[in-house]
Amino acid sequence: MSKGILLSGGMDSIALAYWQKPDIAITIDYGQAAAETEIRNSAIVAKELGIAHHIIQIDCSSLGSGDLINDSSIEASPSTEWWPYRNQLLISLACMKGISLGLTELMVGSVKSDGFHKDGTTGFFERISSLMEYQEGSIKVTSPCIHLSTVELIKVSGIPRSLLLWAHSCHKSNMPCCNCRGCNKYRQTLTELNRSDEESPAQNH
Repeated sequence: MSKGILLSGGMDSIALAYWQKPDIAITIDYGQAAAETEIRNSAIVAKELGIAHHIIQIDCSSLGSGDLINDSSIEASPSTEWWPYRNQLLISLACMKGISLGLTELMVGSVKSDGFHKDGTTGFFERISSLMEYQEGSIKVTSPCIHLSTVELIKVSGIPRSLLLWAHSCHKSNMPCCNCRGCNKYRQTLTELNRSDEESPAQNH
């Protein structure tokens, strides 16, 4: 029985990895602009947590769209970072690797705000898990933090700030561009955490 995580190197997946302590972490370079840093930082986190780290490299950039490949979005895009069927792709690739590793559960770090996209909803994860469990290998797909915000997940996980700061959230580059939705989320999350830290002492009196 092996539990795995799709470790992207972002705040959500790092916090989830610290919280749930899976046996296996899988990071995928699927042709996204920030792949190099996502792999490097995920490897650092996995080593720190003592998790076996596996990397999949397969260039799907010709199928991508928007910020993640530094290109214009296609007409169907609900946002600039949207990549058609991305979570479905990543989960399938992770399970294709995971089946040879004895993986029985794959966790994905989707949070409440990801519900903006269909593949970040409870309905999606129920359907994709049913499909993966139906097939050989019977790998269950879960989203343990889908009911939490990123700030709530970080607090619940108890992850130390020193480890969280390895997170790379930029959609456009291996260095933070500071103007994409991912960078904005990173900055806003740290601001909320710092504000919460400042308020906590007063609340304890």
